[in-house]
This record gives sequence, structure tokens and C-alpha cells, in this order.
Amino acid sequence: MKGIIMIIDGMGDRPLKELGHKTPLEAANTPNMDKLAEIGINGIMDPIKPGIRAGSDTSHISILGYDPYEVYTGRGPFEAAGIGLDVITGDIAFRCNFSTRDENGIITDRRAGRIREGTDEIAKSINSLKLEGFEDVEIIFKESTGHRAVLVLRGVGLSDKVSDSDPKHEGKPPKKVIPLDDSPEAAKTAKLLNKFVEVSYELLRDHPVNQKRIEAGENPANVVLPRGVGAVPNVPSFNEKYGLKAACIAETGLIKGIGKIAGMDLIEVEGATGGIDTNLENITQSILDTAKDSDYDFMLINIDGADEAGHDGEMEEKLKFIEKVDTVIGEVMEIDGLYFILTADHSTPISVMDHTGDPVPIVIKGPEVRVDDVNKFNERAATSGGLCRIRGSDVMNILIDLMNKSDKFGA
Repeated sequence: MKGIIMIIDGMGDRPLKELGHKTPLEAANTPNMDKLAEIGINGIMDPIKPGIRAGSDTSHISILGYDPYEVYTGRGPFEAAGIGLDVITGDIAFRCNFSTRDENGIITDRRAGRIREGTDEIAKSINSLKLEGFEDVEIIFKESTGHRAVLVLRGVGLSDKVSDSDPKHEGKPPKKVIPLDDSPEAAKTAKLLNKFVEVSYELLRDHPVNQKRIEAGENPANVVLPRGVGAVPNVPSFNEKYGLKAACIAETGLIKGIGKIAGMDLIEVEGATGGIDTNLENITQSILDTAKDSDYDFMLINIDGADEAGHDGEMEEKLKFIEKVDTVIGEVMEIDGLYFILTADHSTPISVMDHTGDPVPIVIKGPEVRVDDVNKFNERAATSGGLCRIRGSDVMNILIDLMNKSDKFGA
């Protein structure tokens, strides 16, 4: 018996006047999700606990049965692992932005015109950089997608108790990184990062890629702003924790990183770039192919586009994307010998354009589930389901028990 948890990122929402006070999920035409609700057991889920605005990272950690308050040190380590860096326990990792700085030190574009090409060449100028006074620290730098990158610091005497350099808004200089405690490790790390930001500008302002961008009227990626710091945690592998060989199919480096740090095999999907234009056909085929692979007992799947539409406040795009995802659900439902869990990692309401603490619907299909009377998959219909209201940390316990792989507690 296999298990799949499919998470439609940011699918949950709030009622919208424009949709007759329905949510996008309620308003969308989703015959496959509704059929799944009809033949499964339903409920609503708080990814972490009621009212907590979960990030995609902390919610996935919780849903996989790890305590996010212990495991989550920051986003950086998961981003680093997700783009292929072999991080080790104790590394200090950051997600970064390629940004545009003017000659006065002011950030004029935090995303460097949403640069798409040439970041690999830019990253080579920074990777393995040795900073004067910090020769004992290994600097590992790699581009991610678009304007994003990752910085890893490896060495002794470092700390993740430091602030970000990202000013969050254009028209301001990079923030001075400061230590967040009184330790010499935090002071050393803050000093290193401030030097790193300045040196990145010196290295990149005349880089050939940036010269071409300037000639084309595009903003250069001439400075790197580290943020989202975290120390790489020591996480027991998913296989050790549950006795399941696991695969992860995800679009974003963040979720891939969570899968990798948990010891899952990453299944790369061509064209699965995240966002509303992602290649859902290729994602579907990868799910079907991996489900047939006898090596795997479990799959974690994350599909991202609904979250992007929510952040952008694009109601119609979110509704349309949910309808597209419904076709994926229809294919996965047909896999035999499977417990299939469908849910979201958080709500990203159109009206808020950010994550909220609203619970999300969840449904489980599979042999011997106690099918309830729910026949629609959405935020309100799910409230009358047999699962009632659960937390993300309950999901793996429920799945393992349904798969008859749980240990008895007591005599």
C-alpha cells in the first residue's frame, strides 16, 4: 500500500463578493475534487495550529510530522538544499536576492528587473570568494530561479542569530546586518555579511552580464542581499521516522529542500517551474510514473500556481488554475492500491494577498476509510466531514495508521 500527500499551495481562500461570497475553490468547476470528497473522508486542517499564519515551509514541515518550532531555523537551509547544494548540519544558509544598487548605495530594484538569464555567470564570480579577515569561512554561492540565489557559510565560530540585509522596499540602502544576541559568533557573522554585500557590488557592477543588461535598458543584478538566515538542522530522515521510502515532486526550491533534508528522493519534472504557467501535464505523468515504481512507498507532491495567483490578487487566475489542477486530481485518483490525501499548506486569500491562518480543506481517499456525507471539496463543505478539525501534525499519524504501519501505544 502506498501513500500520497498532494498539497496545492495556497489553495485556501476567503469568500469574495465578486464570486457571490464564494471562495475561488467553491466557485471553481472541480468535478474530480468533488468526486474525491464523495468517496473519501473530509475535514478541515490547521497546518500548524488555529490562527497561525503558516509559511509554505513551516506548514510542510508540520504536515510531514516534524515539529516546525524545533526544525525550522529559517528558510535559507531549505532553499539551499532544494537547489542542489549539499548542506551539512551547522552550515549557516541564506536565501538571497540579486538586486540593483545605484552609485549612491540605494537599492532601486530589489529583484533586478526579475532577471531570468545570466545569473549562473554572475554566481561564478561570487562562489568560493575569500573575504579578507574571514579566510577561515568557506563561502558557497549558487543561483536559484530568477532573481533568487543562495548563500551558505561553512566554518567555525558562525551563528544564525543575525538580521537580514534586505531593506524590503526600494529607495533605501541595504540594511546593516546586526547580531541578534551578544555572542562573538553572531558578531563575526554580521560583520562578514556586511562585507559580503559590499564586495558583491564591487564584483558585479562591471560584470559583462550586467553591462549587457544596462545597454539593453534593463536593471543590472549588481548587488546580493542575503536574508532568511537559518542554521542547517539535524533532521531524522523520513524513512527512519516512518519506515517509508519517499519521493518528492515539487516545483520550488523551498519544498524540494524540505524533501531533500528529510531524505526524500527528488523527482525532477521538465517544465515544472511553479506559477500559473507550470507544466501540469508533465507533473501528472511524473506522479503516475513514480507511483508505479516499486521502490517508493510515499510521495509528497506540491503544486504552486494557486499561491502565486493569491499573492498577486488575481481572482480569475486562481480560479482557473484550481480548475486546471482538478484534471491532475482526476488522473491520480485512478491509481490503485493508494491512500491519497489532498489538501493545501495554507490559505492565500485574494483579498489579503498573503498567507492567513484560515484552516484548509483536507480529504483522504483509500481502502477502508470511513466515507462521510460530504460531496464537495471546499473550505465550507469540508467542515461537516468525518475528520472534523485536525492539525497538520496529525496527517502522517492518520496516514500511517490507515496503512497499518503504526505502532500500538500501550498494552
